[in-house]
Amino acid sequence: MDKSWMKMWRGSIEYMDGALAFVKFASKNSTTKGYIVCPSKKCLLGRTLPLDVVYDHLTSGKGILEGYTKWIMHEETPNTSVDREATYERPNTAQVDSMPVQGGSSGMKDMLNDVFAMHNVRVEEGGSQKGVDAETIKAEMEDSNVGAKKLYDLLQDADTPLHENTKHSKLGAIVRLYSLKCMGGWSNSSFSMLLKFINELLPPSAPLPKDTYEAKKYMSDLGLGYEKISACHNGCMLFWKENAMLNNCTSCKESRWKEKIIEEEGSSKSSKRKPVKVLRWFPLIPRLQRLFMSHHTSPHMKWHTQGRTKDGVLRHPADGEAWKAFDERYPDFAFDTRNVRLGLASDGFNPYGNMSSSHSIWPLVMLVAYNLPPWMCMKQPYFMLSLIIPGLSSPG
Repeated sequence: MDKSWMKMWRGSIEYMDGALAFVKFASKNSTTKGYIVCPSKKCLLGRTLPLDVVYDHLTSGKGILEGYTKWIMHEETPNTSVDREATYERPNTAQVDSMPVQGGSSGMKDMLNDVFAMHNVRVEEGGSQKGVDAETIKAEMEDSNVGAKKLYDLLQDADTPLHENTKHSKLGAIVRLYSLKCMGGWSNSSFSMLLKFINELLPPSAPLPKDTYEAKKYMSDLGLGYEKISACHNGCMLFWKENAMLNNCTSCKESRWKEKIIEEEGSSKSSKRKPVKVLRWFPLIPRLQRLFMSHHTSPHMKWHTQGRTKDGVLRHPADGEAWKAFDERYPDFAFDTRNVRLGLASDGFNPYGNMSSSHSIWPLVMLVAYNLPPWMCMKQPYFMLSLIIPGLSSPG
């Protein structure tokens, strides 16, 4: 396969033709219609973009990675070839909504590419491309960072079938089971019983978690976790940052802990202290980054400026006077359409409904990204939980 165009001047006809042929070749092998991994020096194989954007990066940007001579990220095999005379038509990016979600191993790899966009490849310019194929990962493991190591393990799990008579991979099976648990509202104990029964049905070599704890630990490698922060019993303060080592509230003087620790003289035993109230904080920045890293949502993050119909009809907060007044007051923020506009809502709820009146969650802080169109931003998958505190009443 002739790849000499990769070393030619980007303005030459040979380079332009080679770039067009590459885009067409990659689009044929892509599992997501109209999108491929961008091999430009700007993206470093770390982003999945529309075909026309990839072509622009290759021709008008810094060009293609010189060391990327084996196109294994684009499903190249020794028997594949590129049609140099093929023509290329730019896709209509408005068709993103109709793209199917791929399942199986390919779907899991697409998900991992979105999750680990910054770690999914390591390229040395002028040398060979490394760290992509799960089969050749082990040789590079010693030089990998923590994020890359997690990706490599998950990539291998995406290629590992549960047993020889199934097409489902280890990663796909665990993700789907845990998704069913969340959507069905299953308790941890019932999910553990289900996993135990499934393991009895499968061969002994099937690598499924034994209980909910192992499943949660496995899923934590996909990111988007939360942090626990001790809170005052009366909602006065958080024991965080400079107050992280305090034992009593600075306002009401209440103890941070549920019970006092009494140690006998000469005894080395000490019980683990438990905080009276715990706030669970879901960091916002990684969740916003995920919206831009995923090729399913990143095209829509500029909808409020580039995709919105501007005919004076109020359909979205961007059509309102408050949005326009904000843009006039902060022109630097409004200039970059990628800046995220967030809506915040706070409320409390009883997680057990009518079954219990002695337990509630306060506050429940939800965030909504108003960059997205109305048929996306008001849907449950795009609501971002920020803070929750268990308690009988609202803080303060």
